[in-house]
Amino acid sequence: MNRPKLTHRIPQKIAIGEKGSFTRTFTDGEVALFIGATWDVNPLHTDDRFAAQTRFGRRIVPGLLTASLLTHIGGLWNFLATEMHFEFLGPVYVGDTVTAVAEIAEVSDKGWLWLHCTVTNTNGEAVLKAQIKGFPGQFEA
Repeated sequence: MNRPKLTHRIPQKIAIGEKGSFTRTFTDGEVALFIGATWDVNPLHTDDRFAAQTRFGRRIVPGLLTASLLTHIGGLWNFLATEMHFEFLGPVYVGDTVTAVAEIAEVSDKGWLWLHCTVTNTNGEAVLKAQIKGFPGQFEA
């Protein structure tokens, strides 16, 4: 079966070391929409007074919302993930700007890739690390 080809997008080629990145600032509205879609009503995400009494000191962004930045990069690459492993290293707060980077770490002769991914905050601190396995799309030359 022939897979459809997309017009040129990142990465330039399927090769170890190729990277893509995406930066965004999480707004209160985006957090509310994510919570509405997922029903992740943890008071660490929804209750200012509760969160102020915790080790975080204020509300934090749901971890999977942070991880979802990697799906944006995957979408640009026409990447179909089959396996994901996340390690949440630190909090992301409403209003924080974070950068997600995905790098091709392994290319299989069976067609799948392993991506090594990191999300960092504006201080350059890693807040999330991930390994994602899947199949890349095809791109026009």
